[in-house]
Amino acid sequence: MKLPVFIGIDIGSTVLKVAAVEGKDGKILAHVSYPLRIKVTKDGGREQSALELHRLLFKALSCLRRKTGNAWKYVEGIGLCAQGGSAIIADRITGRPHTPMFMWNDARSRAYSARIVRDYPPLFWRRYTLRDAPGAGLGRILWLKKNRPELMNLKNIYAGAGEYCYFHLTGVWCQDPCNALQIGCYNAVERRLDERLMALSGMPLDFVAPLRIGHEVHPLRTDVAESLGLRDAIPVVGPYMDHESGYLSALCASEKPLQFSLGTAWVGNFRLSRNTKWHSPFQLALPSLIDNGTLVVQPLLTGNVSWNWGLERFISPDINSALKQADAIFTERLLPLPGLVVLPWFNFTNPLGKNFHGGGAYLGMSPATDSSEMVRALAAGLCYEARRIFEEVKNRRKVDSVVLAGGASKGWFFRLLLATLFAPLPVYWSNECDFSGVRGSLFYFNRRFAMMDIKRIKPASDILQRDILKGYEYYYRVFEHVYGKNEYGQRITFL
Repeated sequence: MKLPVFIGIDIGSTVLKVAAVEGKDGKILAHVSYPLRIKVTKDGGREQSALELHRLLFKALSCLRRKTGNAWKYVEGIGLCAQGGSAIIADRITGRPHTPMFMWNDARSRAYSARIVRDYPPLFWRRYTLRDAPGAGLGRILWLKKNRPELMNLKNIYAGAGEYCYFHLTGVWCQDPCNALQIGCYNAVERRLDERLMALSGMPLDFVAPLRIGHEVHPLRTDVAESLGLRDAIPVVGPYMDHESGYLSALCASEKPLQFSLGTAWVGNFRLSRNTKWHSPFQLALPSLIDNGTLVVQPLLTGNVSWNWGLERFISPDINSALKQADAIFTERLLPLPGLVVLPWFNFTNPLGKNFHGGGAYLGMSPATDSSEMVRALAAGLCYEARRIFEEVKNRRKVDSVVLAGGASKGWFFRLLLATLFAPLPVYWSNECDFSGVRGSLFYFNRRFAMMDIKRIKPASDILQRDILKGYEYYYRVFEHVYGKNEYGQRITFL
């Protein structure tokens, strides 16, 4: 008897990954990945081609079929996760896209979002969404009403990347709660779509997809199964937001991990009981798929946008060469010279001038500051900001481990800094960190499929640990002096 095979799909912001997982011990049999091109426009737009995404998804599945050979006949399930917050308008019946995929960080609708924020202050949003502002989707819908009014009708649907691909696999439109929260139409307190919130965009609730309930499963479309050489009506589970599935993969480490994705944006994901009272301006509060609690998706106002900027500006525009040289820089010395600090808010409007984009700042430069020091200070600042945001989560023992994933977690210097800053919590990492989303998307079929082979990272030696913690204390003082009074500088606090 042949062992079953399961297919995991992870549609990230920059890379599409698919993998075949063997049904006995969860071993990855084969995998395929394709970069997803992003078009950047002069007016702040960031787009992907929805047609290209569709083409690459089925190309990846066909390539995976060739790589798995005879095992492909025994595929028994598919899981799908995707980036959150991106959106297209597509035909409701056929799924044909009428627009590009507007990325989660597309800036063209910010003026419309600002108008909503002005009319409905933070206390309004906390009452419904447990955060201080609406998702960017409401402003984007207003922007589309101005620029593409002919599309704003119920013949079409406003959908995210996960919904779009899930529809083309199953013929069913459904969205995950995190995508709905980023649209702005999700009531996180009552855990449902809310027509009162959607009405702020001037569109009815039916303009978006119904909500996915738990681990929702639908059969693979007959025509898709035939084209891919798969058995008809194979169950397809999802769509999950990529941080949901990433968290499911982190459960291989402990009962209540902090899963830390060091990707385009750095995001920490952890679980709280439903009766916990807490606050953070930017959090995304979702129903937990493990219990009746809440999965908190906490984005930082920094990430690999900041890190890649530093690599390109201070080392080399060739990213592979820059990473090799960065390794040598940190091998020579991990920390920057005392007094040099970076506030790495590159992903956020300047809090000191709301009309300017970019809140990043270098402080403490001197004639001794060279490009290597700038790189060290940036890496330290990213890790210090992570510790600052999750300080109370750590100190109040709301989590029992930290699991690192995402591109930057491959840097040993990031792993060492974070393992030291979050000690005594155990901090783990896996060589399979790129496949945490793929694995987590298969949690429904068997929890074992989500498990990665992890190893614990040792904190720094006593002397270096002392210097890292002193650096963090200095960072915290500088941050409080410069941005401490800004409402968006608030870390997670428990009430």
